[in-house]
Amino acid sequence: MNELVANNPRILLRQLHVVMAESGDPEALLARVVRLIASNMAAEVCSVYLMGADNVLELFATEGLNAEAVHLTRLRVGEGLTGEIAAHARPLSLVDAQAHPKYAYRPETGEEVYHSFAGVPLLRGGRVLGVLIVQNRTPRNYTDEDVEALQTIAMVLAEMVGSGPLAEPTLFGDGDQAAFLPRRVEGRVLSDGLAMGHAVLHAPRIEVSHTIADDVPDERRRLTEAVGNLRDGIEDMLASSKAAKSGESRDILETYRMFAHDHGWLMRLEAAVDSGLTAEAAVMRVHEETRARMHEVADPYLRERLADLDDLANRLFQHLIGRAGGSLKVELPDQAVLVARDLGPAELLDYDPGRLRAVLLENGSATSHAAIVARALEIPVLGRCDQVTDLVFPGDLIVVDGDHGQAFLRPGENIVEAFTNSLKARAERRAHFAALRDLPAVSKDGTTVSLNINAGLLIDMHHLQVTGADGVGLYRTELNFMVRASMPSIRQQTEYYSRVLDQADDCPVVFRTLDIGGDKLLPYQNADHKEENPAMGWRAIRIALDRPALLRSQLRALLQAAAGRSLSVMFPMVSEVAEFRAARRLLQVELDRLERFDRPRPASLKVGTMLEVPALVWQLPTLLAEIDFLSIGSNDLVQFLFAVDRTSARVADRYDRLSPIVLSLFQDVVRQCERANTPVSLCGDMAGSPLDAMALVGLGFRSVSMPPAAIGPVKQMVRTLDVGRLAAFLSTRVDGVEHSLRDTLEDYAHKEGVVI
Repeated sequence: MNELVANNPRILLRQLHVVMAESGDPEALLARVVRLIASNMAAEVCSVYLMGADNVLELFATEGLNAEAVHLTRLRVGEGLTGEIAAHARPLSLVDAQAHPKYAYRPETGEEVYHSFAGVPLLRGGRVLGVLIVQNRTPRNYTDEDVEALQTIAMVLAEMVGSGPLAEPTLFGDGDQAAFLPRRVEGRVLSDGLAMGHAVLHAPRIEVSHTIADDVPDERRRLTEAVGNLRDGIEDMLASSKAAKSGESRDILETYRMFAHDHGWLMRLEAAVDSGLTAEAAVMRVHEETRARMHEVADPYLRERLADLDDLANRLFQHLIGRAGGSLKVELPDQAVLVARDLGPAELLDYDPGRLRAVLLENGSATSHAAIVARALEIPVLGRCDQVTDLVFPGDLIVVDGDHGQAFLRPGENIVEAFTNSLKARAERRAHFAALRDLPAVSKDGTTVSLNINAGLLIDMHHLQVTGADGVGLYRTELNFMVRASMPSIRQQTEYYSRVLDQADDCPVVFRTLDIGGDKLLPYQNADHKEENPAMGWRAIRIALDRPALLRSQLRALLQAAAGRSLSVMFPMVSEVAEFRAARRLLQVELDRLERFDRPRPASLKVGTMLEVPALVWQLPTLLAEIDFLSIGSNDLVQFLFAVDRTSARVADRYDRLSPIVLSLFQDVVRQCERANTPVSLCGDMAGSPLDAMALVGLGFRSVSMPPAAIGPVKQMVRTLDVGRLAAFLSTRVDGVEHSLRDTLEDYAHKEGVVI
């Protein structure tokens, strides 16, 4: 009985390389390729489907199916068995393909007589270029070795389609001339700021010209040596990089180092070499397979680690081809905008920060390692810029608006002029706000307002000095957990919180305990099930009380870090007094532990809670008697108040946070806090908008917390405001039924000379 792998696949690969070295009509070459594969692998059918620009798979060559079906048979991604392989970027083998629920019969192919089926994706650069299929009449159980042989052949074929003789314009049609016109792209702000520069495409991919190993033991030696050099290079980076000197940036690079020492990754590389591939080809194959698997991962944090794997594979390529240091560094123009599909943190550090003005990414999130390092270097970054690597050409002028999540490719003179003016005005505003840094936030009628910043990373703490803020009104402790590959120990947490307090100097810091869950999953957190509405699901204090050891370890670290210093702790997402009491009891357990072991206590300890859940409003009289302070989380509270998902583009702006409903609620909370003599503050987007903050001050708030960049504008507003007049003005309007008071408040500000 014939086996699928009838001949040595290495012989077939050598034959394919001969074809790759030839010139001629690309479709004729592809026809020769499928004949070679079918003949060598004892397959009655071998077909290649290629992905078109419209994400439709088209039959481009076949040996065994009806020749008339070429260019006629087309399948959408996800349609049929071939579309299923493309949709999930993973192999599929079946004894009886026609019994599979995804089987889609195409009568023009004549494939109804073929039962056994095996197919693998053509992967290159993390993208599916097509699908390679073999079929036989007799039902056959394809082995793992059969599928592995197909994957090796598919890797070579993907190179032929992506950059070799098959990568001809006639294969896919003419280019789009519109690609050279000006274009605006939208993205998600990962690191804010404005920038303009010329495009540099981050394309460190190394082309593999030699796939088949002549000497397998020598390839194993080369791989081992390259991996060793890769690890040494990472150690050098940890020792010398500016961004690795402190805080989360070092934690990120430590995680990156862990990837490089992953035993499973090295074993897969070695197995690929043992199968007969060169070290370079082995790296490419394992890399592409890993990318395909990672794209199937639902956890957004784990998907972001794909960028780290990209970086490692590309660096290993560099070591294998003998480039000193394995660096991906390229020479940048004086003002450069880096454009990439994704970016690892070490890749970003390879570029000269003095010349790098901004970064545009097709993927990426605010928790990606590259984004966090970029914020440390104060480089604007936009992520989720759809197909930007296909839209940009090297040297293109790009304007990046990292404040509003947009970029302009090849902008016209009017855009450049407007941007230049905006940049100049921004510099003037910064200079103006810098002049306010040491002036108090006191209104015209003598009311003092405490302006604090929101922070979550050590790199945020320098904003205290830069802005002249009074303190940190909200320190999001979960971000330190999210940038790590494993749960930080109590010792690591203690050191971290101690450094936060050190950098705050004598400024107060309010630490919010872990607000994880929902869309903020930790990489080492097991999600028991997918929640339909994670914002109102198992998160924050709910997780902490269900996992008391997690909360106790954090509280112990906070208490130890604050020994002899003031400490303020705040519990998030509290829905009822009973939850606060349960959390407070865990804190007391840790305080008692300090006493038992004669450990130093904080000089002072204040315990509060966030008001984010409307149900807590009806328990405020009882709650206020038990807490030291209250902080309103306006983002979640307004979301829950209106039953609006603030991440939904359709409804997020449907209701206004300056509606009488919201303002009357806030006014009632402030009055209850005043009667109970309990300090109240507000953190959230409202506090960072001068107009919204004006309303809050008019309602009685004397402490607000906001993004650092908002301190200057809000301070300017306070210093031009008469709080008494505004309070009287609002008192007659917060009980109304209007949709919003925004226009009314804007008119008031203009008439009263309040700078908003």
